[in-house]
Amino acid sequence: MSEPAIHVQNLGKQYRLGTAAGGGLLASLKRRFRPNSTRPDSCGKADIFWALQDLDFKVERGEIVGIIGRNGAGKSTLLKILSRITPPTTGRALINGRVASLLEVGTGFHPELSGRDNIFLNGAILGMRRSEIVTKFDEIVSFAEVERFIDTPVKHYSSGMYVRLAFAVAAHLEPEILIIDEVLAVGDAAFQEKCLGKMDSIARESGRTILFVSHNTAAVRNLCRRAILLEKGTLAMDGQTEATLSRYLDLHSKADAPALARLQKGSSPVVNCLALSLNGNPLSAQVFANPSAPFEIALCFECHETIQASLELRISDRYGARIALSSPGFEGKNGSLHLLPPGRHTLSLELALPALVKGVYHLDVLLLQPYVCDYAVFQQAFELHLDGSGQTWEKFYDASVTGHMLLQSVVRNKAT
Repeated sequence: MSEPAIHVQNLGKQYRLGTAAGGGLLASLKRRFRPNSTRPDSCGKADIFWALQDLDFKVERGEIVGIIGRNGAGKSTLLKILSRITPPTTGRALINGRVASLLEVGTGFHPELSGRDNIFLNGAILGMRRSEIVTKFDEIVSFAEVERFIDTPVKHYSSGMYVRLAFAVAAHLEPEILIIDEVLAVGDAAFQEKCLGKMDSIARESGRTILFVSHNTAAVRNLCRRAILLEKGTLAMDGQTEATLSRYLDLHSKADAPALARLQKGSSPVVNCLALSLNGNPLSAQVFANPSAPFEIALCFECHETIQASLELRISDRYGARIALSSPGFEGKNGSLHLLPPGRHTLSLELALPALVKGVYHLDVLLLQPYVCDYAVFQQAFELHLDGSGQTWEKFYDASVTGHMLLQSVVRNKAT
């Protein structure tokens, strides 16, 4: 049996926060420029922080493994150790094969060199012969879509151009192991899709190993068959992607539930939202609904000047993939865009809920004037659970924030 591409054993990384040596240049400068400072200085303290602790896992050759977790969970620290950028404090990480890493925009690029020169520089760093780089050169430039700027110093590139070229080099110069952090989020949607397709093809056709870190759960779900969940520097779960993502989303929703009501986006001082309900039920209620019967969303609000507005629903699954959009205002239906004078108003929208597979769905609710202004955006306003038995229930969160009652939950269905 062949050795795994990556074997992590009892891996840990410790940092000391707010510490500095008693002497040396830094301490000398502080004493010189702040001799009489009364401001508390954390440099005298030695706070120990474990970014990673007791990690054990293997990644076989040819696997595409997603690494997920909240901000600060230790994902980037793990990738830096695997990329040999920083050493571990405890344990070890055995790497069998040549590694290429994309951890941040511009990693490994010299800003004064042109795109052409940086392709050869990166290839040399990866241990490629010049003849191998020449063979792949045209393919790299075409994939990165930077033909016009290939002889321009990369310091003049946008962050998106940086990422396109860096990914193209890493993907086409055939390292055995490709490590990618959230850096792809800098690229546009079309290029991200292109990169995901490329990663899938190089793993399945060339047998190369990929570690992919992303907060885009839909991308992890589509690309990876296995996912590793990190929580506060420890291994919370290692298993099939669907199960690991479900665990991650459950942990995420529990941690964020108290704050959901404060996540209203795009609010306007012109509008003061008062209440949001489903089928006339108040907030914090659990409502059983017949999936074959229509249900009604209603928003009560006050406006301080005359506005034109309508309600819009955006429906997506729990991984964030958009399923449907219901916006009578955009569709131009008669009476859908309301002219509202100053005062209190209630707008409602009736939807037909089609048959959906078992699972959890989310719904965003917006009060807006299409193409002009978003007066209020409630992200994940309703959460719809389908248990496969023909019954559904909606769960609500509510809070009073500066006199505004804001909701956060989600619903996933087709709206008509």
